[in-house]
Amino acid sequence: MRPVSFRTGFLRQAPGSVLVEQGGTRVLAAVSIDEQVPRWLRGKERGWLTAEYGMLPLSSGQRIRREREGLKGRSTEIQRLIGRSLRAAVDLRRLGERTVRVDCDVIEADGGTRTASITGAFVALALALDRLDRRGAFAEPPLIRQIAAVSVGVVRGEPLLDLDYAEDSRAEVDLNVVQDAAGRFIEVQGTAEGAPFPRSALDGLLDLATAGNRELCRRQREVLAGIALPEGG
Repeated sequence: MRPVSFRTGFLRQAPGSVLVEQGGTRVLAAVSIDEQVPRWLRGKERGWLTAEYGMLPLSSGQRIRREREGLKGRSTEIQRLIGRSLRAAVDLRRLGERTVRVDCDVIEADGGTRTASITGAFVALALALDRLDRRGAFAEPPLIRQIAAVSVGVVRGEPLLDLDYAEDSRAEVDLNVVQDAAGRFIEVQGTAEGAPFPRSALDGLLDLATAGNRELCRRQREVLAGIALPEGG
């Protein structure tokens, strides 16, 4: 796996923020919390978590136009993945009638931006919820699961972990895998970019992803050493 680092407290105004660097990919993840929920959840004694994802104009080789006229399909799909993954880490009833908003902005893209966003956003989320919990906001901590995400693929017949852009662009098989700290799967996105691949190749890639996510969870725990994370996943 490429070198990974987390710089927490990157934004002074955010309850939780982190700059995650994974190889040449850099993502800023920040969390804000509103003391209300969407209208459709009012009075139901539960909260909500939603995510937004975007790439800065010069985050890749060619300038990316800002999505002022509405999100493109790729951005919409990625932010939904981030939201689903992070909701798996939180008990929304324990959250109370609050809305957690997660913003993931890609500063530099060199492959794996969606998986780095999820891994970094979990750190920012844990920081934000811990800050609120220390103020007595929750009867029980709402964070119930530690999660991380990593990409795996097959390039020229070789299984690879944490693909960079050059590897991803040549991959014959491409998977994004979200798991909890116990190795249980939250989401698997995968496709054969060329010829179909056998079940044995999928099993091998999932094993590789599990090893990668285990290491990412270990790194998350290091940077969150002062926070009580959920046991057993």
